[in-house]
Amino acid sequence: MHLVGVSLAFISNPNFLRSPGVGHRRSWAGSRRSSAGRLAAWHLESGPHSGFFWRRGAQRGRKPGPSVGQPVNLITVVGDDDTGERLLKQLSELGVDTHAVLCTTRYPTGSYIAAIDAGGALQFALDDMRAISDLSAAYINQHVDLFRKSSLLVIDANLPRETLRAVMSQARQARLPVCADPTSNTLAPKLAPYLSRLFLINPNKAEAAIYYQDIGQITNRRQALQAAKHLVGRGVQIALVTLAELGLCYATSETSGYIPAIRTEIADPTGAGDALTAAVIFALLNDIPLDDAVRLGVSAASLTLQHPGAVLPDLSLEKLYDHLVI
Repeated sequence: MHLVGVSLAFISNPNFLRSPGVGHRRSWAGSRRSSAGRLAAWHLESGPHSGFFWRRGAQRGRKPGPSVGQPVNLITVVGDDDTGERLLKQLSELGVDTHAVLCTTRYPTGSYIAAIDAGGALQFALDDMRAISDLSAAYINQHVDLFRKSSLLVIDANLPRETLRAVMSQARQARLPVCADPTSNTLAPKLAPYLSRLFLINPNKAEAAIYYQDIGQITNRRQALQAAKHLVGRGVQIALVTLAELGLCYATSETSGYIPAIRTEIADPTGAGDALTAAVIFALLNDIPLDDAVRLGVSAASLTLQHPGAVLPDLSLEKLYDHLVI
């Protein structure tokens, strides 16, 4: 059993330009840039979650934590149960500030159970996400300071509609770039009204078709690239459309491309998409050009697929480059 994923994450990086999509466009084309340091790609196995607040300022020599050496503040919802208590304890041990975590007595801490066959393919899954319904717009508005002091916001579509509206409103007022994960075919439509405000979105082929209904079903890289360009035409700055074993396509207003998947023996498909997104965002925050950032994301997804669990504990930038698709 996995505890389910993140819904709202704030990242602070003084070198990352704020307000893309609200008066400023940053170019992601360019030459390769080196990036030193270790990537501790961490997907929180708990939930349902509603927020990370990632900031720079970790002490030199500190063990890499969940946010690539950056202090983390978390907003989420946990149940008043042993699972929630254990989660908060584990987070504290990782150096995560959990003072803003909301504890509900109405529902248990969220969970996700997946049935996987011998080949690593997902057969079916069940989840209990009721706790996330207690994350209200009012609660988001109580934490407006986090929008103002952060550099990048990462969300998924698990958020209740009214809460999502409050998040996007606060982000717009703070001129805060937003990255969004559509999460599932059922939840993806929630993000449709906000596409023009998104810095990055990473739908799979089925989710991308929801945003580009004229194309119908997406079955090949040509259609996926067309869908990515369509999303850019609707205002998204960076669109990544994943094609599972076929790789992914990406587009911005200046560039587009295709990265093939890495042949991988799948141990567990859980967390691969999160690993891809985390690596891409990490790379962009470290001034790695988009083409290389996407390659690192594919590498992270491939390595995570080979691990029996949602998180590859020793994932590092060096390991990503060693596994890189050229």
